[in-house]
This record gives sequence, C-alpha cells and structure tokens, in this order.
Amino acid sequence: EVQLVESGGGLVQAGESLRLSCVTSGFTFGDYTFGWFRQAPGKEREGVACIGNSDATFSRYPESYSESVKGRFTISADNAKHTVYLQMNTLKPEDTATYYCAAVFRGPCPVVVSMRSQTALNGMDYWGKGTLVTVSS
Repeated sequence: EVQLVESGGGLVQAGESLRLSCVTSGFTFGDYTFGWFRQAPGKEREGVACIGNSDATFSRYPESYSESVKGRFTISADNAKHTVYLQMNTLKPEDTATYYCAAVFRGPCPVVVSMRSQTALNGMDYWGKGTLVTVSS
C-alpha cells in the first residue's frame, strides 16, 4: 500500500519557522520526484517546492521553488528514511495553508512546481492527506 504521511504543521507567528516531513512507503523511493503543494481556503492548490530524482541519492537534479517561497523554503530528501522535508523559514501569514506531499515517477521539477489545481491532482501519482500550517500576524 502506497502511503505518504505528512507531519510538522502547526500554529506559528510570522517570522518563525517550521519543518514539515513526509514519510513514504509502498513504492521505490529512488524512482520518484517529490513535490510539496499547498492549498489555502478558497484558493487553488499550488506547487511550492520540488526535488527531482533520477537515481537514489537526489544529488543530480536541482530543486525548484515557486517565486512566493524562493529563498525562504528548502526542500530535501533522506533516501535512507524514505522521507522528504520542507524547511520553512521566515513564515508569513500568506503561507497559511494545508501542505501536501506528492510524488510522481521521475517527473521534471520545473513542471511539478508549476502545477496547480486539477493539473496537479492529475499530474502527480501519489498524494498525502496534508498537514495544516497556520501563520499568525
């Protein structure tokens, strides 16, 4: 059974940091590209970060980020733990959303991070159930 389980969300004040985790199982971690997406109430789901992979070390492809989080968020992956992380620094109230981890078989990161709404839902192979991040001003 494929599983992607996010954790690490919570309530923080503007300027603070959070680290999200996505523990995966049920598929070959090294064959997949991973993206973090978010969806705020009343808004479409959008890609925020992606880490590409064509081998088992995530070392050959650069990460991609949306403009809204570039310089503040960092995506990383631990192949041994089958886990993907999203370090979020200098959080802003507009970062408030449910954050989802998703995986696609060897997908290109610039495409993944640009996915929105139904394109994202259709374009990624597996999704987690999300973790809520709330940033107060």
